[in-house]
Amino acid sequence: MEKNDIATVTAEGLGTQGEGIARCDGITLFVPYLLKGERARVKILKVKDKTGYAKAEEIITPAEERVRPKCPVFYRCGGCQLQHLRYRDQLKFKQDLVRDTLKKIGGIETKVLPCVKSDKEYGYRNKLQIPVGGDGENIFVGFYAERSHRIVPTDNCPLHPDWTKPLLSALKNFMEKCGLDGYDEERRRGHVRHLVVRELKGKYLVTLVTTVREIKGIDYFCHLLDKIFPEYSLYLNVNTRATNVIFGSEFILVKGVGGYESSEGGIFFEAGPNTFVQINDAVRPKLYERAVSLVGEEERVVDCYAGGGLLTAMLAKKCRYAYGIEVIPEASRCADALKKRNGLEEKMTNLCGRVEDRLKEIPDLGDATILLDPPRTGVARSVLKEILLCGPKKIIMISCNPATLARDLGYLTGTLAETESGELLKTENGPTMYEVSLIEPFDMFPQTRHVETLALLTKTH
Repeated sequence: MEKNDIATVTAEGLGTQGEGIARCDGITLFVPYLLKGERARVKILKVKDKTGYAKAEEIITPAEERVRPKCPVFYRCGGCQLQHLRYRDQLKFKQDLVRDTLKKIGGIETKVLPCVKSDKEYGYRNKLQIPVGGDGENIFVGFYAERSHRIVPTDNCPLHPDWTKPLLSALKNFMEKCGLDGYDEERRRGHVRHLVVRELKGKYLVTLVTTVREIKGIDYFCHLLDKIFPEYSLYLNVNTRATNVIFGSEFILVKGVGGYESSEGGIFFEAGPNTFVQINDAVRPKLYERAVSLVGEEERVVDCYAGGGLLTAMLAKKCRYAYGIEVIPEASRCADALKKRNGLEEKMTNLCGRVEDRLKEIPDLGDATILLDPPRTGVARSVLKEILLCGPKKIIMISCNPATLARDLGYLTGTLAETESGELLKTENGPTMYEVSLIEPFDMFPQTRHVETLALLTKTH
């Protein structure tokens, strides 16, 4: 089998990216947008050793669960992977994904609860984050193709609310009328790099990411935004660096109050243009309420990777005392303001610094519960080692990456052991201080391969 060959295959299952997995002539083929059980003609794109990648040319026998995608650029845009799969089957795929990843990477065989569904299959995102490109003559507004920074132009996205289409039209109108160029990454030139919008209960934080501090015609952009949003704040964010990071360090308030108050689980908080808030307003409270339900009223809880302190405050409101640890000073200051705003001065302490360092300052950790909500890269090994030394009675983990979740749980439960070189290998003789008591996925990101997972570990001795 070689590149550009045509083969007829049947998908035996789905891979971690949501792609179909088929076998042909001893080669395992990965075929995007092919569903389990489907028979298709495919074109071979690449073969190396016993693994190949192919493109579906014709679906000969479609699966019953195949549906028509809502987005016209679905097969070219890299934002979604599952719009062609019926929603109830997306939930089953994510449940299976978490279970299989735990076993394959972490050596953990355990029951995984059904994936908690999103009340909205589409239009669920409270945040739009869209790149703006250009070649000096044309403006490209859209999302990146899979594994690239090539923008696929679009005038709407069904994962986002109804305001998305008029907003993107207004952005292009503004840029064309005022002679502004989209950003060219290769030549590092152009005026506008991204548009970012966060919705908070009918109020909007709009940020235009630019390469200059002053944008010609910004008043005209405000005029267009006035017709779309009932109440909003507009920021310019200046980013001149050659980086994939969207925001630069400087935010300039152009219009509005700058930040808005919102609430979650009875906790009031203020959000600014760079405040982290989970993007699905329907699933987020389900996840947080479930996490809080795992903590008793008399327990002390340590919330590691605490961010702006929202979940720490929700825990403090219920339990005896809560600590929040966060390495970013600005976020830790926000957590202090949130603590004061909600009258939790006597029940909550925020510590700024590295988790592995600040954990050592908290007394009697062996009688506490530790909550971990790390970034996609997972929990640092140094943090996991410190937790095992402390021996808390319970560990709650929230993860947006099944692979790093499996790795971290394997280390904590002893199904993975660290070699002298730092590599983690499966073992049957590791320490068994903790066991998995609960694994529950939450569909924070419908139509995509991503899934949020809640895990509970309890101490065995």
